[in-house]
Amino acid sequence: MHEHRMFELAHALAVAKSRQDIPAALRLLHPDMVLETPAFGTTARGLAENEKALRRFFASFPDYDVALHGRASDSDTLVCWGTARLTMTGDRFGVLPNGERAEVPVFIQFTFKDDLIAGERFFFDLATLCAQSGVSTDAVRQRLFPALTGGGAA
Repeated sequence: MHEHRMFELAHALAVAKSRQDIPAALRLLHPDMVLETPAFGTTARGLAENEKALRRFFASFPDYDVALHGRASDSDTLVCWGTARLTMTGDRFGVLPNGERAEVPVFIQFTFKDDLIAGERFFFDLATLCAQSGVSTDAVRQRLFPALTGGGAA
């Protein structure tokens, strides 16, 4: 796939997610879509799991907005970098956030199949998000990774 088309799909997904438009986002995804978010320790496979992951993400970050600033690609993969702006809400992470909007650098790796997005690996620094949200990174990690930290259930 040509870089222009890959970026067109990635940009459309960024726009849909920034509007919290789950149906529009899902239309851009391959049925075998795999979404990985290492900072949260999550992987969603297939459209149903991706829909659930997006709903959960937007419940935690209802004002999520991402801007893509740059990109690089080869014939199979597109890498984009940019900035996400988001406000942590609720108690999903076992902490009480300060309600301030965070701004974090992001790095996103996309793969494609059948003219759709087949894979997304969404990277950001959890500590940066936690610091700007006024919460303990250790407390959030304990909630997300209880087996590794000896903390509570996720």
